[in-house]
Amino acid sequence: MKRVAILISGGGSNMVALAASMKGDHPARPVLVASNDPSATGLDRARMLGVPTAAVDHRPYGKDRAGFEDALMAHLILARPDIICLAGFMRVLTPRFVEAFKGRMLNIHPSLLPKYPGLHTHARAIAAGDAEAGCTVHEVTPELDAGPILGQAKIAVAAGETPESLAAKVLVMEHRLYPAVLRRFAEGERAPLYL
Repeated sequence: MKRVAILISGGGSNMVALAASMKGDHPARPVLVASNDPSATGLDRARMLGVPTAAVDHRPYGKDRAGFEDALMAHLILARPDIICLAGFMRVLTPRFVEAFKGRMLNIHPSLLPKYPGLHTHARAIAAGDAEAGCTVHEVTPELDAGPILGQAKIAVAAGETPESLAAKVLVMEHRLYPAVLRRFAEGERAPLYL
Protein backbone atom coordinates (compact mmCIF):
# COMPACT_ATOMS: atom_id res chain seq x y z
CA MET A 1 0.00 0.00 0.00
CA LYS A 2 1.46 3.36 -1.05
CA ARG A 3 1.47 6.17 1.51
CA VAL A 4 0.32 9.58 0.21
CA ALA A 5 0.93 13.02 1.72
CA ILE A 6 -1.11 15.93 0.33
CA LEU A 7 0.06 19.55 0.57
CA ILE A 8 -2.56 22.32 0.51
CA SER A 9 -2.83 26.06 1.10
CA GLY A 10 -6.59 26.68 1.19
CA GLY A 11 -9.92 24.90 1.10
CA GLY A 12 -8.49 21.64 -0.15
CA SER A 13 -11.18 20.59 -2.62
CA ASN A 14 -8.68 18.57 -4.67
CA MET A 15 -7.33 17.07 -1.44
CA VAL A 16 -10.86 15.92 -0.54
CA ALA A 17 -11.28 14.37 -4.01
CA LEU A 18 -7.95 12.56 -3.64
CA ALA A 19 -8.52 11.38 -0.06
CA ALA A 20 -12.06 10.22 -0.80
CA SER A 21 -10.82 8.16 -3.76
CA MET A 22 -8.24 6.23 -1.71
CA LYS A 23 -10.34 3.41 -0.32
CA GLY A 24 -11.42 -0.10 -1.19
CA ASP A 25 -9.03 -1.68 -3.69
CA HIS A 26 -7.13 1.58 -4.26
CA PRO A 27 -3.35 0.95 -4.04
CA ALA A 28 -2.74 4.03 -1.83
CA ARG A 29 -3.94 5.66 1.39
CA PRO A 30 -3.63 9.25 2.67
CA VAL A 31 -1.29 9.50 5.66
CA LEU A 32 -0.91 13.29 6.01
CA VAL A 33 -2.44 16.56 4.88
CA ALA A 34 -0.06 19.47 5.50
CA SER A 35 -0.47 23.18 4.87
CA ASN A 36 1.64 26.34 4.89
CA ASP A 37 -1.37 28.15 6.41
CA PRO A 38 -2.55 27.00 9.87
CA SER A 39 -5.99 28.55 9.16
CA ALA A 40 -6.52 26.66 5.88
CA THR A 41 -10.05 25.23 5.95
CA GLY A 42 -8.74 22.15 4.15
CA LEU A 43 -7.07 21.06 7.39
CA ASP A 44 -10.48 20.83 9.08
CA ARG A 45 -11.84 18.92 6.09
CA ALA A 46 -8.91 16.47 6.31
CA ARG A 47 -9.53 15.90 10.02
CA MET A 48 -13.21 15.18 9.25
CA LEU A 49 -11.98 12.53 6.80
CA GLY A 50 -9.78 11.03 9.53
CA VAL A 51 -6.49 12.05 7.90
CA PRO A 52 -3.67 13.32 10.17
CA THR A 53 -2.77 16.98 9.62
CA ALA A 54 0.15 19.33 10.11
CA ALA A 55 0.67 23.05 9.55
CA VAL A 56 3.88 25.01 9.10
CA ASP A 57 3.13 28.73 8.80
CA HIS A 58 5.45 30.08 6.08
CA ARG A 59 5.10 33.71 7.20
CA PRO A 60 7.54 33.69 10.16
CA TYR A 61 10.23 32.36 7.81
CA GLY A 62 10.11 35.41 5.54
CA LYS A 63 12.53 34.82 2.69
CA ASP A 64 14.08 31.78 4.41
CA ARG A 65 12.53 29.18 2.10
CA ALA A 66 14.99 26.51 3.22
CA GLY A 67 14.00 27.01 6.86
CA PHE A 68 10.31 26.67 6.01
CA GLU A 69 10.96 23.57 3.92
CA ASP A 70 13.05 21.98 6.68
CA ALA A 71 10.13 22.40 9.10
CA LEU A 72 7.73 20.95 6.53
CA MET A 73 10.14 18.11 5.79
CA ALA A 74 10.18 17.13 9.47
CA HIS A 75 6.44 16.34 9.26
CA LEU A 76 6.89 14.48 5.97
CA ILE A 77 9.73 12.35 7.36
CA LEU A 78 7.45 11.24 10.22
CA ALA A 79 4.63 10.40 7.75
CA ARG A 80 6.99 8.42 5.43
CA PRO A 81 5.08 9.13 2.19
CA ASP A 82 5.77 7.20 -0.99
CA ILE A 83 3.97 9.87 -3.01
CA ILE A 84 3.40 13.59 -2.39
CA CYS A 85 0.48 15.34 -4.07
CA LEU A 86 0.47 19.13 -4.30
CA ALA A 87 -3.18 20.18 -4.28
CA GLY A 88 -3.45 23.95 -4.35
CA PHE A 89 -0.16 24.34 -2.48
CA MET A 90 0.78 27.95 -3.17
CA ARG A 91 4.48 27.89 -2.33
CA VAL A 92 7.19 27.46 -4.94
CA LEU A 93 9.45 24.67 -3.70
CA THR A 94 13.23 24.85 -3.93
CA PRO A 95 15.19 22.44 -6.14
CA ARG A 96 16.60 20.88 -2.95
CA PHE A 97 13.12 19.96 -1.70
CA VAL A 98 11.99 18.74 -5.12
CA GLU A 99 15.11 16.55 -5.48
CA ALA A 100 14.37 14.90 -2.11
CA PHE A 101 11.13 13.55 -3.60
CA LYS A 102 12.24 13.20 -7.22
CA GLY A 103 9.88 11.00 -9.21
CA ARG A 104 7.38 10.85 -6.32
CA MET A 105 5.76 14.31 -6.30
CA LEU A 106 2.69 15.25 -8.35
CA ASN A 107 0.97 18.58 -8.95
CA ILE A 108 -2.26 19.67 -10.60
CA HIS A 109 -2.23 22.86 -12.63
CA PRO A 110 -5.33 24.61 -14.06
CA SER A 111 -4.17 24.88 -17.66
CA LEU A 112 -3.25 22.64 -20.56
CA LEU A 113 0.48 22.69 -19.95
CA PRO A 114 2.86 23.68 -21.42
CA LYS A 115 0.43 26.59 -21.94
CA TYR A 116 0.17 29.10 -19.10
CA PRO A 117 2.45 27.94 -16.31
CA GLY A 118 2.21 30.01 -13.16
CA LEU A 119 -0.77 32.14 -12.16
CA HIS A 120 -3.89 33.67 -13.82
CA THR A 121 -4.24 30.74 -16.20
CA HIS A 122 -7.95 31.19 -16.94
CA ALA A 123 -7.68 34.89 -17.75
CA ARG A 124 -4.70 34.16 -19.99
CA ALA A 125 -6.57 31.41 -21.87
CA ILE A 126 -9.57 33.71 -22.45
CA ALA A 127 -7.35 36.64 -23.50
CA ALA A 128 -5.61 34.38 -26.03
CA GLY A 129 -8.96 33.37 -27.53
CA ASP A 130 -8.39 29.68 -26.80
CA ALA A 131 -11.25 27.34 -27.79
CA GLU A 132 -10.21 24.83 -25.11
CA ALA A 133 -8.97 25.02 -21.55
CA GLY A 134 -8.42 22.41 -18.90
CA CYS A 135 -6.06 21.03 -16.31
CA THR A 136 -2.86 19.02 -16.16
CA VAL A 137 -1.39 16.63 -13.61
CA HIS A 138 2.38 16.55 -13.89
CA GLU A 139 5.42 15.28 -12.09
CA VAL A 140 7.10 18.05 -10.10
CA THR A 141 10.57 19.08 -11.23
CA PRO A 142 12.69 22.07 -10.17
CA GLU A 143 11.36 24.11 -13.13
CA LEU A 144 7.89 25.53 -12.38
CA ASP A 145 5.02 23.56 -13.97
CA ALA A 146 7.39 21.90 -16.44
CA GLY A 147 7.61 18.25 -15.33
CA PRO A 148 6.45 15.24 -17.36
CA ILE A 149 2.70 15.30 -18.04
CA LEU A 150 0.80 12.43 -16.40
CA GLY A 151 -2.73 13.47 -17.40
CA GLN A 152 -4.88 16.19 -18.94
CA ALA A 153 -8.59 16.98 -19.10
CA LYS A 154 -10.04 19.43 -21.62
CA ILE A 155 -13.21 21.50 -21.71
CA ALA A 156 -14.57 23.99 -24.26
CA VAL A 157 -14.26 27.71 -23.55
CA ALA A 158 -17.77 29.13 -23.98
CA ALA A 159 -18.62 32.48 -25.53
CA GLY A 160 -18.68 35.15 -22.82
CA GLU A 161 -16.62 33.00 -20.45
CA THR A 162 -15.13 34.79 -17.45
CA PRO A 163 -12.05 33.67 -15.53
CA GLU A 164 -14.36 32.76 -12.63
CA SER A 165 -16.78 30.69 -14.72
CA LEU A 166 -13.92 28.94 -16.48
CA ALA A 167 -12.18 28.22 -13.16
CA ALA A 168 -15.36 26.60 -11.82
CA LYS A 169 -15.70 24.36 -14.89
CA VAL A 170 -12.01 23.38 -14.82
CA LEU A 171 -12.20 22.57 -11.09
CA VAL A 172 -14.87 19.94 -11.79
CA MET A 173 -12.44 18.30 -14.22
CA GLU A 174 -9.57 18.57 -11.71
CA HIS A 175 -11.62 16.54 -9.22
CA ARG A 176 -11.99 13.76 -11.83
CA LEU A 177 -8.49 13.86 -13.30
CA TYR A 178 -6.28 14.04 -10.21
CA PRO A 179 -7.71 10.95 -8.44
CA ALA A 180 -7.57 8.97 -11.70
CA VAL A 181 -3.93 9.88 -12.30
CA LEU A 182 -2.96 9.23 -8.67
CA ARG A 183 -4.40 5.73 -8.81
CA ARG A 184 -2.49 4.94 -12.01
CA PHE A 185 0.70 6.48 -10.61
CA ALA A 186 0.41 4.41 -7.42
CA GLU A 187 0.11 1.33 -9.63
CA GLY A 188 3.32 2.29 -11.46
CA GLU A 189 1.63 3.65 -14.61
CA ARG A 190 3.21 6.87 -15.89
CA ALA A 191 1.77 7.04 -19.42
CA PRO A 192 -0.40 10.17 -19.71
CA LEU A 193 -4.15 9.83 -19.17
CA TYR A 194 -6.41 12.06 -21.27
CA LEU A 195 -10.01 12.78 -20.26
